[in-house]
Amino acid sequence: MDLLHNLALGFGVAFTAQNLLYALFGSVLGTLIGVLPGLGPVATIAMLLPSIYSLDATPALIMLAGIYYGAQYGGSTTSILINVPGESSSVVTCIDGYQMARRGRAGPALAAAGLGSFFAGCVGTVIIAAFAPLLTELAFKFGPAEYFSLMVLGLIGAVVLASGSLVKAIAMIILGLLLGQVNTDVISGVPRFSFDVPELTDGIGFVGIAMGVFGFGEIIANLGQPAENREVFTRDVKGLWPTKKDFMDAWPAVVRGTALGSILGVLPGGGALLASFAAYTVEKKAPMKPGEVAFGQGNIRGVAGPESANNAGAQTSFIPMLTLGIPPNAVMALMVGAMTIKGIQPGPQVMTSNPQLFWGLIASMWVGNLMLVVLNMPLIGMWIRLLTVPYRFLFPAIMVFCCIGLFTLNNSSFDVYIGAFFALVGYVFYKLGCEPAPLLLGYILGPMMEEHLRRALLLSRGDWSTFVTRPLSGGLLLAALLMVVVVMLPTIRSKREVAFQEE
Repeated sequence: MDLLHNLALGFGVAFTAQNLLYALFGSVLGTLIGVLPGLGPVATIAMLLPSIYSLDATPALIMLAGIYYGAQYGGSTTSILINVPGESSSVVTCIDGYQMARRGRAGPALAAAGLGSFFAGCVGTVIIAAFAPLLTELAFKFGPAEYFSLMVLGLIGAVVLASGSLVKAIAMIILGLLLGQVNTDVISGVPRFSFDVPELTDGIGFVGIAMGVFGFGEIIANLGQPAENREVFTRDVKGLWPTKKDFMDAWPAVVRGTALGSILGVLPGGGALLASFAAYTVEKKAPMKPGEVAFGQGNIRGVAGPESANNAGAQTSFIPMLTLGIPPNAVMALMVGAMTIKGIQPGPQVMTSNPQLFWGLIASMWVGNLMLVVLNMPLIGMWIRLLTVPYRFLFPAIMVFCCIGLFTLNNSSFDVYIGAFFALVGYVFYKLGCEPAPLLLGYILGPMMEEHLRRALLLSRGDWSTFVTRPLSGGLLLAALLMVVVVMLPTIRSKREVAFQEE
């Protein structure tokens, strides 16, 4: 009964005219920018963070959440039509989605991605509503030592589950932790590592780092790609509604992908990415039907499964962020930053101190997913036309608006310079093959880890054993150690490399 009462409260908040408008705006805008090659949900939310300063907390977070799953929908469009994933978790969608487009079946591929995403998004939201209160009650038992150990587990999980080199992921985490130390010491009040630059005494601007590394950096990287390598299927998109055979082939993959994504989405470091790869692997191992197209040549299950998995994972990644205040991936790190900007401390107290925000956000996810599937099916033709806009017109306009957004943060050009600097850093990461998401997690969690570490040591009078003698804290550190040991085993390491290898 409590769940029904809470959901009634949430829908009452979500169905106000203002919040419906912002859910619609976020969903459409997220899809629009998600469709553009190279601009996934991380870059989209990073670029639009300046816009939330003038909004109340609830409509601001509803809009950003809408941008998140809207960009997830849009990312599949670019994967299918031009073989360019709009985000990392859409990488495997390219394999069969692009081949379906080449065979003249871009319409059914887009529909399978959209409908599968809608189903998975709804299931993921139900899971959030059911399990978030239970985790929130557990979170109230956490002290400083437990929070520190949980963040250690989160950072190690981000390294283990990050695609690519483990060494590069560790380097990104450490760099993020170091950047987070540029601020004023919370206990002594002394500026640290600011090099007598007044603007750095409050830390490096979070929006500048996120927008520079993910937004500008990806734009520069995409501009470096030769235009002749992009093949856009604008005339082959017809018959958007899947046939009965398509439905029969796709729905088991949607169910399997949703189940996998719902479980893996809560894992730190990129659960949605891991879920999409795992779903594709499961579909390849599932029995083939007579006459079914081979995987890698345009099998609809290779689109429906991963797209359902990454959308379910995207929804359930809100669970640790909302209940524990711990972001499991880069997008949730941005959401934590947005909550901090609005003066809200992420964590278990959000549900009790601000239930309208908590349950209104959850209810808005149902509303937003419904808006997306109703709007995006008829508007696919319009999104496709956007892909034909020349890069030389599109991206300079985006960068101009982003620079305006950075300037308006503090009416200072320093934030623009920070964004420009981290744009170059992001491009260097791209050329070196370094995934920047762990950097953002390290930057967000670093100051929080330090605060909880120092608080725990103050409470224990400097006794470091408090982290292992407290049962919950010791269990979390043991889980982190086991994760490191397991991933270093030769057989696991080789399987990990195969799992994240693009075909």
